[in-house]
Amino acid sequence: MIIGVMTAYISMPGVNSLKGKRSIVKSLTGRLKSRFNISISEVDEQDNRVRAVLGISIVSNESRFIDRQFDSIIEFMRNDGRFILGQIEREKFS
Repeated sequence: MIIGVMTAYISMPGVNSLKGKRSIVKSLTGRLKSRFNISISEVDEQDNRVRAVLGISIVSNESRFIDRQFDSIIEFMRNDGRFILGQIEREKFS
């Protein structure tokens, strides 16, 4: 069993309220969960209206599958025009 963990930092410069930020984060996490069958949650910056930190995890028996999924998730997030994708950290544990 291999566990992949990714942390993604996003910024939303045009958002003016926590309600607006939470709407974007909730929509994004829901879309990613349904499309990629992952576990995802906002793990930091909950009270900051322009930044969010998302924690994503995948469990598989193939390291290559995890890498491909993370690449697809990053591409999906980059194509979403509601925020700017910043730093990304990826790790695997076996």
